[in-house]
Amino acid sequence: MDDTLQRLLDAEMKAENLAREAEEERERTIRAATLEARELDEAFSAKIPTLQQTWIARSEERAANAIAEIERRYDERHERLRDLAGEREDEALNAGFRILMDSRV
Repeated sequence: MDDTLQRLLDAEMKAENLAREAEEERERTIRAATLEARELDEAFSAKIPTLQQTWIARSEERAANAIAEIERRYDERHERLRDLAGEREDEALNAGFRILMDSRV
């Protein structure tokens, strides 16, 4: 019976040691994961200004391209309108001269 009791005590001590080691390992894992998460968060936070600058630069570039396209279209339309006005000016002058030259008036 003493032998059985001793084996039970030994088994209990081993179980307690295993439980303690598992708890310590769990705590180490939690600390390591927390530290890694903090480091990743700090690294990301440090990148935020660069990310913002990149986004702003891309936005400014797209805006400049859009403005250039609008100006190009405006210039084309302005040129077409001037051409049409020039064509109509000649027609108007010719009509005016015809009216002046018409003897019926």
